[in-house]
Amino acid sequence: MILPAALLLLGALTAVLAPRLLARADWPDREPVVALWVWQCVVAAVLVCCALSMTFSAAAAWHAVGGPVFATAPGPVVEAYALGTSGLWADTTALTLACAGLWSAAMLVREVVRARTRRRVRRAELLLRAPLLPGEEPGPDRLVVLEGERPDAWWLPGAPPQLVVTTAALARLKGRQLDAVLAHEKGHAQARHDWLLHCSAALADGFPQVPVFAAFRDEMHRLVELAADDVASRRFGRLTTALALVQLNEDRGVFGPCPTPRAQIPQRVHRLLTPPDRLPAARRLRLTAAAALVPAVPVLVAFAPGLRALG
Repeated sequence: MILPAALLLLGALTAVLAPRLLARADWPDREPVVALWVWQCVVAAVLVCCALSMTFSAAAAWHAVGGPVFATAPGPVVEAYALGTSGLWADTTALTLACAGLWSAAMLVREVVRARTRRRVRRAELLLRAPLLPGEEPGPDRLVVLEGERPDAWWLPGAPPQLVVTTAALARLKGRQLDAVLAHEKGHAQARHDWLLHCSAALADGFPQVPVFAAFRDEMHRLVELAADDVASRRFGRLTTALALVQLNEDRGVFGPCPTPRAQIPQRVHRLLTPPDRLPAARRLRLTAAAALVPAVPVLVAFAPGLRALG
């Protein structure tokens, strides 16, 4: 039974080729939302390949698994999958992939628990520094202003979410610049970018030897910022949003010759000041549809022997 091996090979090819193709493409920075969707579909395709390979390997190795999987399948379909021809490799493949799946779930749970712990600590600090006034109820539209010498603004996810800005940011941002910063942070919250970052971090931390997961994490961090920049710029203008970014970060050394963890900010400012042309709507639709088909390819490969047997 070569189907599990074929699925693993397909997953490996997707993991190797897709990031290279995306890196060479000139449209992800122009359409970060579409790029986010494409990356999710690519990673989903790799995971689907592994999951299907594990399922068919386990079905070939153990009748207790193969029986339920093919319980409703006609006899010719079962024969087409040649379940009785597996060797020791089927057991090994199934166990290895099952362990990898459990490890992925454990990494995601760890990432979520850590994020919730960090969020709980930050909420406690926030409540200590900015307590609720008598009769005030926390809500999603509540803007929390903190005393601080460093200009900053951030969105704290949770229930309810909190939008936080420092007094230094209020003093530095002029006019609609503050509105642009708040729109940027709300763009993160509305698109649930925190979940994309959690999932990508879990895969990258769980499998540091797999380059596609590391690239997925890095691109998620970059693309969610570009997408939020676009949300702000569409409402308040690209120049206003770029100036707000400069005002918030000019004292952090991000515009100097030495690289910093926020080194992407100069590129974001440049992108806002020299906006690339958006892709035509028809091409955006084609890219979205093509990406949605990528996870379907391993499913079609998995069902191909059965479909041929029925045909």
